[in-house]
Amino acid sequence: MIIPFYKYQGTGNDFIIIDDRQDVLGSYSDKLIQELCHRRLGIGADGFIVLRNHEGYDFEMVYHNVDGSQSLCGNGSRCAVHLAQRLGIVDQKAYFLTTDGPRQAYIKEDLIHMQLGEVTEIQALPDGYWLNTGSPHFVQWVEDGERLDVYNAGKKIRNSPPFQKEGVNVNFVQLGKDNTLYVRTYERGVEDETFSCGTGVTAAALVASTKGYISPVIIKTKGGTLQVSFIKGKNLHFRDIYLIGPAKRVFQGEINLSCIANTA
Repeated sequence: MIIPFYKYQGTGNDFIIIDDRQDVLGSYSDKLIQELCHRRLGIGADGFIVLRNHEGYDFEMVYHNVDGSQSLCGNGSRCAVHLAQRLGIVDQKAYFLTTDGPRQAYIKEDLIHMQLGEVTEIQALPDGYWLNTGSPHFVQWVEDGERLDVYNAGKKIRNSPPFQKEGVNVNFVQLGKDNTLYVRTYERGVEDETFSCGTGVTAAALVASTKGYISPVIIKTKGGTLQVSFIKGKNLHFRDIYLIGPAKRVFQGEINLSCIANTA
């Protein structure tokens, strides 16, 4: 079976997206996702996205990490909205379903503004902060994010006793001038550093607000620049959180699933 696909990237965070609104893909295995996302043996990507019809929504976005696990992906959501507009599913606004529930987004001046859920807790830990922005994140301040060994430092924290079972995304955040942060992220599921993580930079921005950073916070990553806007209420209750940034279609092609084992 041959199925079209789209390769997208949002500030260097890249994805394979399949438009499966006609329900031709059917079931698929973690093995298939792993092979398609493999950097040398497959198409190569940080994540796998399937667009499907869902009553009451413009579309459903089913997101998988490289290992097949599911979570909310902020950059992936922005890319899915961009593709949905190009396919004529939506115009300037989108209302879609994710693994973390319903989400809204809109497109303005070539930037995708993707709304995340409310955050009501930031847990202070001895060496950082934990919070959930649709996916669980650990935020740690660093002096020199550029020279940091993110792979080994992130892997150590992600596999430490508090996080080993469920996993956690690890964000190393360097505070900058003019309301700007520099963020590097080790992602669970990918088990490596990615060029950008949407829910991760959102977590970093919210924690940075405790140090006086105000909405919108500008975040620089290895893959480009994002913004996070929010309304901060009492007791660190955040609402109207938006992840703002570009999305780009890199190329499109076809997958011959008969060449890949264990598709279901």
